[in-house]
This record gives sequence, C-alpha cells and structure tokens, in this order.
Amino acid sequence: MTIVADPPAPVDTLEVTLGIDTHADTHVAAVIDPLGRHLGHATFETTLSGFKALLAWAAGFGTIALAGVEGTGAYGAGLTRFLTAETVPVVEVDRPDRKNRRDQGKSDPIDAYAAARAAASGRASGTPKARTGDVESVRALRVARNSAVKARATALTQLKSLIVTAPDTLRAQLVDLDGAELVTTCARLRPARSPNPTPPPSTKRAPRPGPLADPTAATKRSLASIATRIKTLSTEITELDDDLDALLTPLAPTLLGLLGVGLDVAGQLLVTAGDNPDRIHNESAFAHLCGVAPIPATSGKTVNRHRLNRGGDRAANAALYRIAICRLRWDPDTRAYVERRTKEGLSKKDIIRCLKRFIAREVLAAIRTDLNPRNPA
Repeated sequence: MTIVADPPAPVDTLEVTLGIDTHADTHVAAVIDPLGRHLGHATFETTLSGFKALLAWAAGFGTIALAGVEGTGAYGAGLTRFLTAETVPVVEVDRPDRKNRRDQGKSDPIDAYAAARAAASGRASGTPKARTGDVESVRALRVARNSAVKARATALTQLKSLIVTAPDTLRAQLVDLDGAELVTTCARLRPARSPNPTPPPSTKRAPRPGPLADPTAATKRSLASIATRIKTLSTEITELDDDLDALLTPLAPTLLGLLGVGLDVAGQLLVTAGDNPDRIHNESAFAHLCGVAPIPATSGKTVNRHRLNRGGDRAANAALYRIAICRLRWDPDTRAYVERRTKEGLSKKDIIRCLKRFIAREVLAAIRTDLNPRNPA
C-alpha cells in the first residue's frame, strides 16, 4: 500500500512565534515554528524604519501568532507600542536566569530564541503596560519630581554639613536656623572678595570677580550656591505637583478617595498598574506585583506560618505601607483590627503584612473603577 504524505503547508499559513532581545541601539529578533525549530534571526535598528523592517522580515516566515519581547518597559517600549499598533499580540519576557545562561551560553540570538520559546510555551504570559494614556503622563512627571526631591534632599544635607564645619562666626549666625529660614538666609550671603584682577587690553571677556578673600568668604559662596539650588528645586517640585494634581484629580477620584491615599501614593499605584489595569488578572496577581502576597514559611513544627514578601514592585510596596501606617494612626476600624490580631499572637510585622494585603485588594478595585471606563477590556 502506498502512503501519500500531505503537501507541506504554504509559508503564509504557518503560524510562527517572534522573540526579541532588546538593546539601546539595535534589537535582535528570532523566529521559531510551532515545534520550536529555529527559522532565522536578524538584527534591526531601534527606529521606526527598523521596526517596520523587523515586522516585514518576521512576516516572511508566516503569520506572527505571538511576540515575546524583553524589556517592554525599557529598551523594548517603542517596539512594543509599534507591534501593538500593528495588532501583533505581545507578551513580556523576563531575562533568562543565570542557570540557563551557564548551560546554554550568552549571545543576543540565544536570548532572542529563548524569548520566542518562553512566549510560545506560555511560560511568559504577562501583558505589557499600554503606555499610551494619562498614566504614562503621570509616570513621566513622577520621574522628574522624584529626581528633584532626591536632589533637594542631597543639597539640604550638604548645606547642613557645611554649616557644621563653617568658621565659628559664620556658624554662630546659622546654627539655630532651620527649614525655609535657613535656606533663605544662606541664599542672601555675600562673600568678601579681593580686588578684581585687571584684564589684559586684548581680552574680549568680561572681567572676572576677584578671588575669595578667606575660608569664611568661600564658605559663604558655597552656602549661597547650595541654598539657591534648593530654592530652584523647591519651585520645580511645586510646579510638578501642580501638573500631577491636574492629571490625577480627574483621572483617579475613587483611588484618591481612599483613606491614606494622597497624590504621591496614588501616582505610584497607578504607574504600577499601568494604563491597562485589565492586564492584572485578579487581586492576587496585583498583590504579587506589589510584593504584599503572603509567602509560606512553614517548616517542621512551625505550621501555618507566612512571611513578608520581599519581591515585587518595591515602590508600590512602600506606597501601600504608607497607607497602612496612616490608617494605623487615624482609622478606628484599623486600630481595632490591630488590637484583635495582637491578642491572637501576631507580631506587628505580620499585622502590617495583612493590612497591606487587604489594602491592595481595595486599591485594585478603585483603580479598575477609575481606569476601566477609559480603557475598556
């Protein structure tokens, strides 16, 4: 009996999976078939024309059923937006772990094929953040605000440290001042200088000021410079806060209405969830994302024990912690809960962990209420 094999499927009906290892200047793409066989890999520039060339190249192997992209929130953000706009399903792929790299080696094509396999197998299934709405605007503003806050804190530390070592007469004028009064006073300091040097007749530059007369003058010059920087940063922070207020107040009224949630906390939690909170399947997934899911810690005679989760988004974890601390002080129901759980033998850390887990559930419901009408599933 003769067995006639079915003819091979045409290329344009073959479903393939695309994997991409992202970098600052180039992306390396790899394509595999449904059986995981390598079909090809290539390198493309991180430009719009490069993205179009990458998509056209991958489509030459067949229909792109799925794309696994490393770093969808960093180097792969632009490519992810492009592929999503082209209706290509995209999943976020974590970097290969160290064990796999030791076993298989490290190169860009290896990482790209690994990303494709992770997407095809379902091991990588996270939906990337949309990054096309108001939450992305909040994230961008928070980057500038957070850097300004850190710079101001650093400058304040430097200002106070310089006063500690300042000459006695100058330190006596400033040591009892604090806060805005200290900054204003330092900004008004004017150092004594030696006579201006005489510039040569041929110079075109304006004459430079005379050299600083002594260490007191130099310290005054430094204090005035740092204080002026602090005032500039404070103005910048205030302006950014106004911009964030204008965005967040209409964007997240339900979230801002929760006890203990202000603009800073709300902004961080929205950025963690993203413009498309429907990508978070349930409250347990959000708790894991925020690092507040209980982790089993049972061994031997220690049963039914859980510990704090040290993973997840630590900034979101800190935001939930601030809500919990606020409620511990101001909310009677929370204080009654703490008293009851303390009598049951739980430690303060365990109680705060439980509170953060409950708050995460409440926060996710508020975020979905606020954002889902803007981003329907």
